[in-house]
Amino acid sequence: MGDLVRDDQGTLTATEWNEGIQTIGDNPQQLVANNLLRQGVEQLQVNQPGIALQFCHEALTLYQDLKDLRGIGQALGSLSNIHYDLGEYGKTVEYAQQRLAIARQLQDCRAEGQALGHLGNAYRHVKDHPKAIEYSQQSLRVAQGIQDRRAEVAALNNLGLAYKALGDCSKAIEYQQQSLQIARDLQDGQIEGQVLRNLGNAYYALGDYKQAIVYYEQRLAIAQTTQDRKAEGQVLRNLGSAYSALENYPKAIEYLQKRLALVQAAKDHRGAEQALGSLGVAHESLGNYAKAVEYYEQRLAIARQLCDSKAERQALGSLKIACYALGDYAKAVEYSIN
Repeated sequence: MGDLVRDDQGTLTATEWNEGIQTIGDNPQQLVANNLLRQGVEQLQVNQPGIALQFCHEALTLYQDLKDLRGIGQALGSLSNIHYDLGEYGKTVEYAQQRLAIARQLQDCRAEGQALGHLGNAYRHVKDHPKAIEYSQQSLRVAQGIQDRRAEVAALNNLGLAYKALGDCSKAIEYQQQSLQIARDLQDGQIEGQVLRNLGNAYYALGDYKQAIVYYEQRLAIAQTTQDRKAEGQVLRNLGSAYSALENYPKAIEYLQKRLALVQAAKDHRGAEQALGSLGVAHESLGNYAKAVEYYEQRLAIARQLCDSKAERQALGSLKIACYALGDYAKAVEYSIN
């Protein structure tokens, strides 16, 4: 959670590939390789990683036959991105390391910085915090060296995420504040919104829930302005959690209800299951046990629909406790048996 967009980690957009192909010579194999890689990038952008892998592997083979180092590097970068999105961080590191070696051989600083950033993120996900910080710092130095402000924003943000994962939230905030300032200088609302949420998460981890809310509210405003429903739903959940931590349950319920409406409209059953559980907890905290039971029962139904045994057990446990609190012992026993 919290990484900047994949284009900052080394994948070229379809537009960039179209522009690149127009400058290619008459080599048919080169054209085929570029077209395969472009299709791989496009498939990743529409959330088809399996198809994307196939295209990128075919492109890599052709580039290797051509001994085209730049093409090989781009294909390796795309493969690294795909495995990252799949959560296959060992493969991510494998391809990013190869991408890094070629970028350095070609003295391509932009590609070098992207590969370093991707390595930092991958190592953070496998909880190798020293390596995550080391690669993110190298990525930052490269970005600053070539005065690439967008890459600098990404590197600073990733350093913040690495330090937060390490448990050093103060250091995380320091880096993410720098990232936020540059994002605002660039007037890039998308990246600014992501950094704002990460700052909110860092303050939340510190236990400074009021300051977390300040950043979450700013993130919410950007998400609503850009009509980014996914980001809006995420930050509504964050706000619900922060207000619950402050024991301001009516306010928490207000945000959680908005989140529930969003995920239901999007037919996001997993999001609805989570939102219903959070609403049940908030109402239970207010002593509204009947309302809590209502939400827990809806959560139970979705958990069963999703065949999620863990969520089902949690919902049954919550129902048992809430029914006991209501004095409905027969129902509590029924949920215990189930």
